[in-house]
Amino acid sequence: MTNFLKKAFNDMKEGAKAQHEVTKAEFKAVKAESKAIFEENRGKNSFKRAKENAKKSWDDAHMSPSERTQKMRKEQALRVENANERLKEAEKRIEATKEYRNN
Repeated sequence: MTNFLKKAFNDMKEGAKAQHEVTKAEFKAVKAESKAIFEENRGKNSFKRAKENAKKSWDDAHMSPSERTQKMRKEQALRVENANERLKEAEKRIEATKEYRNN
């Protein structure tokens, strides 16, 4: 019984060490990604833009689930509509190219 407990505690100790290493690595990765995003956006985020983003996130946070779902559906419908318009434009360009090559 004592041997069993020693093995169990050893396994827990090794598991905790391994998890600690994983957590440290993930933390370093997130920290590096955050720094990269900061460096990419340095000087691009004006006070006005930051204020607009803060208002948007504040409004989103205070929506009910049904309102949020409705907003997402509207955004999705707009994206589908935009994609369809781009598809039509691309098809027109393809047809124009085909006609040009045939003449």
